[in-house]
Parts: sequence; C-alpha cells; structure tokens
Amino acid sequence: MPTDMFSKKQTLFPIIVKAIERYHDCTWSMYKDSHDHFEMVYIKRGETAFEVSGTQVPLSPNSILIIKPNQIHTFSVTSTAGCEFLVLRFRFDASEAQPASKIDVNDFLEFIQCDDAPYMHIKVSKKNDIVHIMNRIMRENAKKPSWSNQMCYLLIMELFILISRNVKQSRELAFKNRSVKLKELLNISKEYIEKNYSREITLSDIASYVFLSESYFAHSFKSAFDISPKHYLLAVRIDAAKDLLAHTDQKIIDIAKEVGFSSQQRFNDIFKKHEGITPLKFRKIEKQRKLNIEQ
Repeated sequence: MPTDMFSKKQTLFPIIVKAIERYHDCTWSMYKDSHDHFEMVYIKRGETAFEVSGTQVPLSPNSILIIKPNQIHTFSVTSTAGCEFLVLRFRFDASEAQPASKIDVNDFLEFIQCDDAPYMHIKVSKKNDIVHIMNRIMRENAKKPSWSNQMCYLLIMELFILISRNVKQSRELAFKNRSVKLKELLNISKEYIEKNYSREITLSDIASYVFLSESYFAHSFKSAFDISPKHYLLAVRIDAAKDLLAHTDQKIIDIAKEVGFSSQQRFNDIFKKHEGITPLKFRKIEKQRKLNIEQ
C-alpha cells in the first residue's frame, strides 16, 4: 500500500483480507495483535473494551471501530450476556486486475491515514446502510464462486462511500448543534494547507481532508479566520516564496514552482498584488537590507 497518498495519484482498490462473524462470552479476551491492514469491527450485541495503541475505546451495540494498520490492539468482552460482532479486515492495492469503479476511496483513505488517531470510531443505527452492506459482504465472502469476489469488491466500494458520508453528516450536525468545537477542525485544515501548499490542492481537497462539504467548510473557515481558504493558501505560498527569495539564490521560476504556482507569470502577478512589488524587487530590497545590517 502506498505510504505517501499525496504524491501518488494512482487508483486504489480495496481488497478483503478476512471477513468473520463471532460470538464470545465474558470469559473471553484477546491477546495483543498488530497487522499491516485495516480492521473494521461492528458490535451487533453486547459491550466490549478495546485498547488501541494505549487508548481505551469502549464499544456498545451499533458501534463501528476502524483500526489503522500496524496499531497494537486488544479487547475483552465486558457484558455478562456476551458479545456478537462482525470483523472485516481489508487493505488497499494498486491493481489493474480489478474492474474500474466510479466510487473514489481516496478521500476516505487520505483522511484516515493522515488523522493522528490510530483508529476511527463511528456510531450508527441498527438499520443503517453501513451495517446492511457489512452483512452482505459477510454472506458473499462465505461463497466460493468467482463472481462472489466481484460482488464483494463492489460492496466494499459502496461501504467506503457510505462511511465517508456518515462521517461528514455526523460532523456537520454536531457542529451545528455546538456539541463539537468546529474551530479545532478548522485549525487542522490550516495545518493541512501549511504542510501541502506546494501541491496543486483545491478547496475540494481541503474540505475532503476534514470531511466537510465545500460550501460549509468555506463559510466556516471565513467566519473563523476572516479569510477564505483560497486566500489563506495564497498567503502561505507567498510567505514561503518570500523566505526563498530572501535566503536563497534560486531562480524565480523555480521558486514559483516550489511553492505551488503553475507559472512564473501567475506567481509574479499574485506576489505583486499581495506585496505591492515584484518578486525580483523584493529580492533586491532584502539583499540590500542584509548588506546594511552586516555593515
């Protein structure tokens, strides 16, 4: 699986590693485990106590836990009546052997890979479409015919788009109800811009990273920081360019590309609009200023 999701634009395909349905009573517990693929657990009945990379995560019925690769985890059954759950293990491959799909899983994968938490916790209703799809995957995976593999592939693609929608909707609803601090998420989007300004990122890329719709994200960002996401991205690029102009001898065309501008002309126009002078004039002023300080 690619480790740098931002530099690789190839299409990724979800592959089911294992799909199982289990029941355990309260005497059962699991040894610590870690593997190189994702693990998705849905609690159908009962309660469990998970620990993922040192973080305690209690789960109740209709909870979904997605554990990232290479995270040490374990859990035990805490309800006296036992626990019934589904486990779906999967990974993402770049494989031409799989059929093309109109569903793009990159938003989901970028979000869950780049978020700091070692897991994602989702609460759904018993009749939620996500649960319905997981049950269908379990049934299809138990079959042997080759067409069943094709069906599992289509179902898991649908599963990821449903998870993406669920996370977006639940977050926006929570923000509107003021049960979650929206500014914390907007600060994450600012950090995303500051780390990725040199790429050709768009408003859609930034909104998808924090799992918000474009319109809601743009409005919230402007309200919180008094600047639009687009203009903040340009400001970050200009600041990075100023640093390179002042402290390096790189050609201006190379600096333009390094900070994310598509052409030197566009860079010159935006820089002059932002700073009131051209990049070349800015460099001359900075060199003279440093010379005066040295003297």
